[in-house]
Amino acid sequence: MRRVVTTRQGGVSRPPYDTFNLGDHVGDEPDAVAANRSRLATQLGLAPDHVVWMEQIHSRNVTVVDGPVDHAVEATDGLVTTTPGLALAVLSADCVPVLLSDDEAGVIAGVHAGRVGARIGIVPEAVRVMISLGARPERIGAFLGPAACGRQYEVPAEMQRDVEEHLPGSACLTDKRTPGLDLRAGLRRQLLALGVAAVAEDPRCTIEDQDLFSHRRSAPTGRLASVIWIDPDAPEPSGGEPS
Repeated sequence: MRRVVTTRQGGVSRPPYDTFNLGDHVGDEPDAVAANRSRLATQLGLAPDHVVWMEQIHSRNVTVVDGPVDHAVEATDGLVTTTPGLALAVLSADCVPVLLSDDEAGVIAGVHAGRVGARIGIVPEAVRVMISLGARPERIGAFLGPAACGRQYEVPAEMQRDVEEHLPGSACLTDKRTPGLDLRAGLRRQLLALGVAAVAEDPRCTIEDQDLFSHRRSAPTGRLASVIWIDPDAPEPSGGEPS
């Protein structure tokens, strides 16, 4: 299994999408987005149609893909595959990209977990779909990518209470001592409660780090991509059948 997280650098998009914007829904020139996506695929050593994108809608929808597609998978916020060499891409600019893998079973997932999706359970649904394909929670490793951090993610008190009710552990105080949300803290707690073996986290805050896109800091802006794929040259997994 391999994964990568992009930054703002290395692309062709003009301000305010400068320069490596990978989102095709934010107002950037389509040709620039296409060039950036092609560049990403080349850097990953994959054909462009082997990087699978989503039409992210802040839902609880998870889609299984088993081959290249020539368009974004419609109306979904999670992708799962067992196909080596098929990269799953999650776009974000403050929301939490969640990359999941059971290396032994050969099952991976890419999940877009914004405030709404995290609240309604997109991550448990992705884990459920992975299990249906042979993964086991105790073998799944999770990676939480760069996102808005709790010290900067200020929300109304009622919104904080609502999210905390559905995603315990996410409520926090910002640096201003106002109600905030730390979605990665809530998702970490949720994943561990699901029995996931290990949860790693990219510590970067999209709002603070000028090398990352942040919708809260500077909308309109571009989108990062967090990508996971099974290396087609890696040895075959040794197991993965359901218990």
